[in-house]
Amino acid sequence: MRVRTRGVRAKGVATGGTVAEGVGVAGVRVRGVVTAGVLAGCGALLVAGCSSGDGTLPGAPESSPGKASPGTSSAGSPAASPSGSKPSAKGSATVTGVVAKGLKTPWGVAQLPGGDLLVASRDEGTISRVDAGSGAVTEIGEVPGVSPGGEGGLLGLALSPAFASDKLVYAYFTTESDNRIARMRYDERRPAGQQLGAPDTVLRGIPKGLIHNGGRIAFGPDRMLYAGTGETGDSALAQDKKSLGGKILRMTPDGQPVHGNPDADSVVYSLGHRNVQGLAWDADKRLWAAEFGQNTWDELNRIEPGANYGWPAAEGKAGKPGFKDPVAQWRTDQASPSGIAIAQGSVWMAGLRGERLWRIPLDGTRAAAAPEAFLTEKYGRLRTVLAVGGDRLLLVTSETDGRGSPGADDDRILSLTVR
Repeated sequence: MRVRTRGVRAKGVATGGTVAEGVGVAGVRVRGVVTAGVLAGCGALLVAGCSSGDGTLPGAPESSPGKASPGTSSAGSPAASPSGSKPSAKGSATVTGVVAKGLKTPWGVAQLPGGDLLVASRDEGTISRVDAGSGAVTEIGEVPGVSPGGEGGLLGLALSPAFASDKLVYAYFTTESDNRIARMRYDERRPAGQQLGAPDTVLRGIPKGLIHNGGRIAFGPDRMLYAGTGETGDSALAQDKKSLGGKILRMTPDGQPVHGNPDADSVVYSLGHRNVQGLAWDADKRLWAAEFGQNTWDELNRIEPGANYGWPAAEGKAGKPGFKDPVAQWRTDQASPSGIAIAQGSVWMAGLRGERLWRIPLDGTRAAAAPEAFLTEKYGRLRTVLAVGGDRLLLVTSETDGRGSPGADDDRILSLTVR
């Protein structure tokens, strides 16, 4: 093992005393040394959930329990314990290897059929393919129009539910004027670096800023596209139903409002969010989201269509009428959560400022036990978690995002076994 001593980190750009994407102070960090090239043999995974076919909104309280989808999305859609199975109060998380290293500002990750990964570079605006066996990283192309700055840039990735036939890769990214979602055709037959087709914008007009750009996208069990957005530091946007900022959005793969949304003419699914960067579904097709708090409480929320999660009037478990309280909350120096995934009946949440992986065991719509922290300060800032089947997760570090202290191998994708 190697020990690296760090001093005080400079804080990022923020407004009104807010902490931007979890910037903190740390002392000594111990990191483990693990082996490379461990994804080989993971096998092909489907990249989208199955539609219930009954028009029911995922996450709706009246939804009937369903079986878990066998696949995962870039946000880690269902890889949970069977419906009705309650996880134990105590769990574990063990790093089993390094899948890739030397990545620059990695953010969104999606798994291809066969096990290879697509990884977005926030600041470079490129998408690269990581070989599951060797860990080799090959750029497949640059996303035109990306304008990185602050917390913005090329963020979330997701594969089309029909990727096997249409080869479409969806990306959430910051431009000169907004945040937007576009899709590009991935053609492996073309030369490396030229394998992405021209972007087809499916949704534009999401507010942008130096902070709080949200950015996580994922296809749900209903085969609809979901996106977590931020309020860009303008907290009033979170309660403005006409704004796409500070919301969770639900749309068709073409970017249109879905029949059955709370407002039939709007892609807004829930409101009152500050900055959502984690989305995942449990085995019963319930949607969960991780959210950055301001100076007091970060949140894990169970998302219901049309519900208001309170920001800026409420932060954490405020108990205020008309607002939904979170299922779990953390001090901002312990979490500053980005991506989440669900595996073995628990939510696994990556912490940026907290530099740890949180486990929240679920009992239906509640936490079955107190959250547990793993890997604390061993691998630095943690950005994305991906469920890849059974007890396996992938975990992406975020030391090169301008707020970390990167080592020679950063950033990395780690493989884990969990329970």
